[in-house]
Formats: sequence, C-alpha cells, structure tokens
Amino acid sequence: MFKKILIPVAPDHAEAIDDSIAVARKLAGPDTKITALSVLEVVPLYVAAEVPTEVYERSCQEMQKTLTEAFRDLPEVEVRAVTGSPASRIVDEVRDEGFDLIVIRSHKPGIQDWFLGSTAGRVVRHAPCSVHVVR
Repeated sequence: MFKKILIPVAPDHAEAIDDSIAVARKLAGPDTKITALSVLEVVPLYVAAEVPTEVYERSCQEMQKTLTEAFRDLPEVEVRAVTGSPASRIVDEVRDEGFDLIVIRSHKPGIQDWFLGSTAGRVVRHAPCSVHVVR
C-alpha cells in the first residue's frame, strides 16, 4: 500500500475527480495521507508583468474553495491550490513532500498534445515515484 498519494486536479476539470479518488482509495492503506493539488498555470513573463499578483491570489483562493467543495465528503483529503507550471510544480511537490504515488487523470489527446505533450505525459516521464494514470 502507498503512504502518501497526490491527486493533481486540473482547474478546468475539478468536477471529474471521482475516478481519481476511487483509484486512490483502492491503493491507500489505513494510514495513507491523500492530497489533492490544483496548479493554476501562470502566464508568460511578458504578460505577467501586467497582471497584478492579486489576480493569482484570488484565483488560488477560488480554486481552493472549489477543491474543498469537491472533497467535502472526504475531510481526510488535504486540498491545496498553487500557481506555477503544472507538470513541473506537481513533480516538485512530489519530491519535496515525499509522495510515493500520483493518481492523475488523462484526457483524449488533442492536436496540441501531439506537439507539446500533455501534463500527465510530462508527469509520467519526470516523476520520482509511481504514477497511476486514469483515463
């Protein structure tokens, strides 16, 4: 069984977390800590200079509320919303916090994913722990 499980939640897909939660629960032990993390992507630096920091703070607060509501029936799940590059921030969180499993949703790839790659794909390639991809 896994001791620390991270469930990354895309800000625009917070309503589609039931499958990820079900997988995490099946792979969790009795003392497993589960964390849901949403990473709000920051805009490029040349645009960020024109965006007040309050916009990011407000977006994180709103996402935190959305996650809290989505996980209201699971008070044992810690929820967090942060800013950054999603794949990099997820991998950094895993390394910094010592997670031993990531349960991440994937989507049907679009044309942009063939050229740029998906967040789930980047996480799978760079994660220092096991990754369970939910399709």
